[in-house]
Amino acid sequence: MIRTIAIANQKGGVGKTTTAVNLAASLAAQKRRVLLIDVDPQGNATMGAGVNKNGIEQSVYTVLLGETGLIEARVRAQGDFDLIPANRELAGAEIEMVSMPDRETKLKDAIHTLKAAIEAVADQYDYILIDCPPTLNLLTLNALCAADSVLIPMQCEYYALEGLSDLVQTLRKLQQHLNPDLHIEGLLRTMYDNRMSLSQQVAAQLEQHFGDKLFKTIIPRNVRLAEAPSHGIPVLLLDKASKGAQAYLQLAQELIAKHEAT
Repeated sequence: MIRTIAIANQKGGVGKTTTAVNLAASLAAQKRRVLLIDVDPQGNATMGAGVNKNGIEQSVYTVLLGETGLIEARVRAQGDFDLIPANRELAGAEIEMVSMPDRETKLKDAIHTLKAAIEAVADQYDYILIDCPPTLNLLTLNALCAADSVLIPMQCEYYALEGLSDLVQTLRKLQQHLNPDLHIEGLLRTMYDNRMSLSQQVAAQLEQHFGDKLFKTIIPRNVRLAEAPSHGIPVLLLDKASKGAQAYLQLAQELIAKHEAT
């Protein structure tokens, strides 16, 4: 069964793209077939997966406008997974989509087309991950309409808790009006520093309020994680023994175990 997971948080700098790229590579390392869709005009996931965003002809932009399908736009990424790349062209997609009918569901329709194609060729993917922009805009809405669930990366700090409540309210509205099957896959604690008492306090509050919606895996602050994007590869290919790489491998294993149990 294909799982389509949007990785979203309207707050920037929480490790969202880092999570998208490294979770994709870690799932692939667990012999899962993965497609990562970059829906952020900055194209950071595209670059972090080793694809030159300035050299692509087909992208998520052409998919959203109905010019190409996901299959035609996909490229092979560093880390043994497939990628639908993005670049600055995507920033104009919102303006062009405003005049389109059913604009919120454009990506959803494209992914339904992909799912039909996958069924016809013996299931090419186990997971579709969508890296969302750090804002609740039309691109993010399209991603959330296409997704089965949302994985929310967040830092263990006070302002992150405030932003989380806003995001949860937005997800509830989406469930009511656009995607009734959407649910929270889980909250992921990122950039965790166990030397800081605030990190420990916020982590404890999250455990108290969200219980089983909180991933047991915690992503630590790690130099290798920060270095990997400059090399255009997931951290798993840079230093598999690093704490960051091991944490994302653990997250992939936790996600797989969760899905196999349901």
